[in-house]
Amino acid sequence: MPLQSNTGVPLAYLITFRAYGTWLHGDARGSMDRSHNLYGTPRIDPNPKLEDSDATQLRNQPMIFSTLQREAIERAIREVCRHRQYALCAINVRTNHVHAVVSAQSKPEPVMNAFKSYATRELKHLGLITAEDKKIWVRHGSTRYLWKESQVEKAIYYVVYGQGDEPPDLD
Repeated sequence: MPLQSNTGVPLAYLITFRAYGTWLHGDARGSMDRSHNLYGTPRIDPNPKLEDSDATQLRNQPMIFSTLQREAIERAIREVCRHRQYALCAINVRTNHVHAVVSAQSKPEPVMNAFKSYATRELKHLGLITAEDKKIWVRHGSTRYLWKESQVEKAIYYVVYGQGDEPPDLD
């Protein structure tokens, strides 16, 4: 019988967060904002004027991670999971975003914030970001609740093998 959470706590979360400045409002891929951020709601339509406006407001250049930076970010996230006893099911640190499937006995936002904090601290410690890099991450990210074993499996597959613009269909 497939595993399913009946406790009110999801089996895991699919957490995704982007590097600063790499997907602005109005982007041709569509984007999200505070009014367009519920699961299943449409994205903001492409809008070059909005994207240009956002680009002029950036505090620093968009963050594109090198191989060394990606490795440091992954190590930091693994350390968070060891330290806080989260079960990391899958991780993929890309050049402009991070995906992780993680099981934790807390809400996903503090987990995501810990990932960002540890990763930023590690990047600074190793000298892989500079003082000019005022912002490393976007303000929030995506936190999808995974209630069924099949959803966890699909999320893991997506994180490990299925990168693309469209998030996985987890239903």
